[in-house]
Amino acid sequence: MSVYPADLALHLDGEVTTVCHCWRLTRSDGTVSGFTDHDRPLTVDGTLFQPRTGFSASEARDTLGLAIDTVDIEGALSSADIGEADIAAGLYDDATVETLLVNWQDTSMVASLRRATVGRITRRDGAFVVELKSSMHRLDHINGRTVMRRCDAVLGDGRCGFDLDQDGFSAEGLVVSAALPELIRVDGLAAFAAGWFSGGSIEWSSGAPAGRRSLVEGHAKGPGGVDLSLQPADGPAPQPGDAFTVRAGCDKSFATCKAKFANALNFQGFPHLPGNDSAYGYAVDGGVFDGGPLVP
Repeated sequence: MSVYPADLALHLDGEVTTVCHCWRLTRSDGTVSGFTDHDRPLTVDGTLFQPRTGFSASEARDTLGLAIDTVDIEGALSSADIGEADIAAGLYDDATVETLLVNWQDTSMVASLRRATVGRITRRDGAFVVELKSSMHRLDHINGRTVMRRCDAVLGDGRCGFDLDQDGFSAEGLVVSAALPELIRVDGLAAFAAGWFSGGSIEWSSGAPAGRRSLVEGHAKGPGGVDLSLQPADGPAPQPGDAFTVRAGCDKSFATCKAKFANALNFQGFPHLPGNDSAYGYAVDGGVFDGGPLVP
């Protein structure tokens, strides 16, 4: 239940009201935009809220319990504010939206109705529908660690502790050809064994995808050169001449962590965790039961 300031509550009790909705959108990079369903620009709490034709909101509900409340905002795409390319690039993923109720005749009368997180964004026919999810959606996220044999750290992060920028684990290259957006032939990686960069990542430094990051699914060498297969993603496709920096990948196994990265002490999995094979196993003649490690 929203609590309104005294002056706004008094205004709402009157016979005639002059209120509108404003939405303050804050992206994860700190960029703030303001939108309103009023027909004129409004400045509220230092934020300029621009009117946008066609902006409308669905019914909003606040329920008791742990259910996730949602509200949809629909409007036309604007290249100056919410661009289709920015949505495809993920710039609005996990952005926060604050919904305000404002007296447009006196913008000092304002109440915060809810804070939400941007969920699913649907784009069609030059328009978009943004789903705003209440804070309860965070209860659906997995928190803590999952006990499993493979490592659950991200290669190169603080838990892994491995420096991917050291010699032999990163390289710079150029796109020679692109048979498909997800299959490129590259130059600059001839010194590396096939598969070295499988599961790794690419950071683009020039061309249309500059500043973006792609995931490498496969790294192959053949008589014609070196090929990288990329995970499908939205955004500009790489073209011949585009430059990049690629970093080695990891399959999250203990053997790879030890042999490829010499980082076994930081392994964040449980390689000795018994599985179904151990549960159904039994001692047999000729087996080795010397207490040695199960994982080399």
